[in-house]
Amino acid sequence: MRPPLKLFWALSTGLVLVVVVAAGALRGGTPLLRDADASAKGATAGESFKYWQSPDNPEYEAYREEPMPPGFQVVVADFEGPVFADERGRTLYTWPLRSLRNGATGDREGKPSACTDEVLRVTAGLMSPYPAGLLLPDLDTRPSCVDVWPPVIAPKDAKKVGKWSVIEREDGTPQWAYDGYPVYTSILDQQPGDVRGGTKMDSANDGGVVREPIGPAPAVPPEFEVIQSTSGRLLVTKQRYSVYTWDGDEPNVSNCNKECLTEWTPVRAPQIVTERDGWTIVKRAPGINQWAFRGKPLYTYNYDRGLRSFWGADVPGWHNVYTQRTLPPPEGFTVQDVEAGGEVLADSRGRTIYLYNCRDDSFAQLACDNPDSTQAYRLAICGNGDPKLCQQTFPYVIAPPGAKSVGRLWTVMAIDPDTGRRAMPGQAALNVWAYRDRPVYTYAGDDQPGVTNGDGYGEFTGRRNGFKAFVFRDIFQSNAFRP
Repeated sequence: MRPPLKLFWALSTGLVLVVVVAAGALRGGTPLLRDADASAKGATAGESFKYWQSPDNPEYEAYREEPMPPGFQVVVADFEGPVFADERGRTLYTWPLRSLRNGATGDREGKPSACTDEVLRVTAGLMSPYPAGLLLPDLDTRPSCVDVWPPVIAPKDAKKVGKWSVIEREDGTPQWAYDGYPVYTSILDQQPGDVRGGTKMDSANDGGVVREPIGPAPAVPPEFEVIQSTSGRLLVTKQRYSVYTWDGDEPNVSNCNKECLTEWTPVRAPQIVTERDGWTIVKRAPGINQWAFRGKPLYTYNYDRGLRSFWGADVPGWHNVYTQRTLPPPEGFTVQDVEAGGEVLADSRGRTIYLYNCRDDSFAQLACDNPDSTQAYRLAICGNGDPKLCQQTFPYVIAPPGAKSVGRLWTVMAIDPDTGRRAMPGQAALNVWAYRDRPVYTYAGDDQPGVTNGDGYGEFTGRRNGFKAFVFRDIFQSNAFRP
């Protein structure tokens, strides 16, 4: 049972309010090498690669070249696909203005950065029911916005290049902007290909104003878009309906006719097109062209129950299409059907895996979901401030000795169990699995495989401050498209 709202307010004490309710490839440069042993096998050993791609056959998303400032580059990350990076390979982000329940925060297009060196001390009141002016936790060590999000400074003689321009900060320092929005790096990104500071996924208003990694446009025809999902870069039509491929087809040949067409509609292509970046044309009949991607004809499913759907992939032999899928999780993880409908990542015993979400209620909207940030919120959510109770309620997923993963989405992290922070060298620690540099958990209330009783545990169904199940697919919500 989730703690009642009145408990959250009872946690306000003293001066601190604890609130509860690639290994990718570098295009045009040196390939990025995987940190872990390439032979490390993930959860898919002996299974089909439904939600991730085989590390032996990587497919990366092609992108459209565009002009960039000197020294900037494109890195193809394991999860987010092609992203812009600075001369050191650090991913670049923007922070577009977004509305929350009681106001908005972020950068305004064409205006100076709202991310400053001021250390904010109180809540902004952006998320009901909490008022503004409440003291934030850990004020003695709290960073400023620019401590966490260093602005990307432009040379004094920098000129506009394509979508790149220069905006002066309040102190007159020139800062690069992309599409009119100031650009930053994240202190969480340590190596080229890391995209740990933000996401291309839709955070929804309850998830706060999340920073967005920026990158070039996908190399897809105008009839299509690419959206981020938990399992990769999902291809959809311009109207955001999923597209599918069929095992019964041959390379650039469609065998879907007659009865097949009662359930599936070929995705029509124009009469005159340029075949490139894996896109080709299938001739169905005189004057009728069908799009194919990587040699596979594309269709929509006539019985899809909504946009960006996975329903068609339930039909044997049919599959969703990705420009790039994620690499598999480490060995020992499994995929489980859940009672509410859908599938989640689980541990070796089938217990659902959970991710912790947190963003403080300040105008800076700093993330508090990683071990290098304040742990006050998480400890209040899972243990009423008691680290030992937290470890019982949402225990870490322990990594076995010598554990390795493919790529850098999954890593082994040493955690101080008494504080929840990253352990110092020589300190007694738990070696736990982390996804995108954030530990993963199971929930004590899940007594059998496929149970997700911990999903939404916390504030605003776990999106603002709390735990969410690691969803690959759900039936009734959009969790597969939210961080």
